[in-house]
Amino acid sequence: MVVVLVGAALAFPVQAQTQWKWRDKSGRTQYSDLPPPATVAEHDILARPAAAVKRAAAAAASAPSTPFMTASAAPVPVAAASGAFAPKTVDPELEAKRKKAEADQAAKQKAEETKIASAKAENCDRAKTHMRTLDSGVRIARVNEKGEREILDDKQRADESKRTRDLIAAECK
Repeated sequence: MVVVLVGAALAFPVQAQTQWKWRDKSGRTQYSDLPPPATVAEHDILARPAAAVKRAAAAAASAPSTPFMTASAAPVPVAAASGAFAPKTVDPELEAKRKKAEADQAAKQKAEETKIASAKAENCDRAKTHMRTLDSGVRIARVNEKGEREILDDKQRADESKRTRDLIAAECK
């Protein structure tokens, strides 16, 4: 029994030394075996694993210590340097699928817009051609519901001209 207690007592400090401890945005203390996110300020990191403390001290010692050290030459804080070990919040595979789906949707929408624009341009060209025919004064004939051919009189021609102008106004923007 004593051996188990001594073993547990010796194991506890080792585990505690491999834990990170920091204060999150809401002020709660967080514990993890992974470094805190890069968004956690340096002064909010309460404890580091012993290896991280040694690395930070070695980095500070190897950094050039000139009286005119700029911010860009300052040693990188341990929390920022260990950002590669921070847990991933987004699955790269899911992100790639989401981006591909968005790209496919955008391509479909662009193709549909192109198709609509092409149809409008074709309708515009047909309406302008028909308007030129109406303005030329040439006799125009149509086939009625009975299948008989009839020639447009002046009133029918004026109505058809008005309808064609309205169509041009709508399709040729």
